[in-house]
Order: sequence, then structure tokens, then C-alpha cells
Amino acid sequence: MDGGIAGVGIGGGTLSEIHQSAKRLVMKTREGIERLERLESSGGMEPPELSYSIKKDISLLQGLCVEMDRLWRSVAVKSHRDLWRRKVEQVAEESESLKESLDRYFLRHQKRTVEAKERAELLGRVNGESDHVLRIFDEEAQALQSAHNSARMMDEAYSTGVAILSNFSAQRERMKSAQRKALDILNTVGLSNTVLRLIEKRNRVDTRIKYAGMILTVVVLSFMLRIS
Repeated sequence: MDGGIAGVGIGGGTLSEIHQSAKRLVMKTREGIERLERLESSGGMEPPELSYSIKKDISLLQGLCVEMDRLWRSVAVKSHRDLWRRKVEQVAEESESLKESLDRYFLRHQKRTVEAKERAELLGRVNGESDHVLRIFDEEAQALQSAHNSARMMDEAYSTGVAILSNFSAQRERMKSAQRKALDILNTVGLSNTVLRLIEKRNRVDTRIKYAGMILTVVVLSFMLRIS
């Protein structure tokens, strides 16, 4: 069945291909969170890059959900369109659940860091030998705060991208509707082929402008992810 409806897509791939990539990313992210939780339960040390990598994967997964949400609406057959809507909604729900799990982990980690620092400060008042321990906790707290700041920037960039892409999608639908109405009117009054070609040319220019804006949005998001 996918073969009959998966041809709808742009440079990032067809709807079916993007959905498969998203499902693989869901599995990878879930495994990463489970690893974090195992380390947390055993009292092991978390590799700093692990939680940051998971956060980036979740942001990428959210971007794929936005793209799939745009593509399933273009599926021609209603029964297929309804099926893809349910599939996309399922991936979006899994993505949100993974994000919430990671946020809860960050909160627990921050709480443990604060509690450990308070214990060290208490011990320091007793024996005056905890300066080194306090410095370690300060560095860890700063690293955690930096990770939260990066996560917030990524969320803000994602929200901005969602708004822009949704606006482009709405404009595209309005343009298609207006074009169909205009062509119907022109056919009715019998205007020349030259006028019709001019309208089609203008539509192609508008389409190029739209995709240029989408590409610029992706570039800006990628740049913000790298600098964070």
C-alpha cells in the first residue's frame, strides 16, 4: 500500500521514507534514555555527551514530525490519507513522550546535584576541607545549566521552524485553490493561451520563493544547533 501513496515528498524523501527514518530515530532515542536511567539507578557516571546527543535526536525527530504532518495532507486517496494521519500522530506522541522522559531526567539530575552540593557545604562547615568537592559540584551545575540553555534554544528554534513551515504550507494550499479558481474563470471567459502561460510562470516563481524560504529555515535551524 505504501508504494501507491509514498511518492508525495520533497528533497528530504517521500512520506514513507521519512516515516521509516522517524521510527528508527524513536528506537534509538528510547534506547539512549533507557541507558541514562540505568546509569542513574546504578549510581554510575553519565557521559556528558549522551544526554546532549539524545536531546539533538529528539529535536530532529520533532522536525521529521513537522515534515510528515505536511506531507500526509497531500495524499490524494482519503482512506490512505486517514491511515497516514494516524501513523504520523503516533510518531508525534512517541516523540513528545521521549522529550518528557528526558526533561524529567534533567530535573532529577539537577535535584541530586543541588542536594549533593548542600551536603558538601554542610561538611565543609564542619571540617573546612570541602573546597575541592564544592568546586566539582559547581562545575557540574554549570555544565547542567549550559545543557538546559542549549535545550531551550533548540526548543525555541524548533517552535520558530514549525510556525514558518506551517505558514508556508497554508500559503501553498491557498495559492493552489486560488490558481484553480482563476483557471476556471479564465477557461469560462475564453482568454488566450498567452495569459494562461503568464499565470503559470508566476506560479512557478512563487513556488521557488516558497522552497527558498524553507531551505533558509532549515539552514538557520542547523546553524543554531551547531552553535548550541
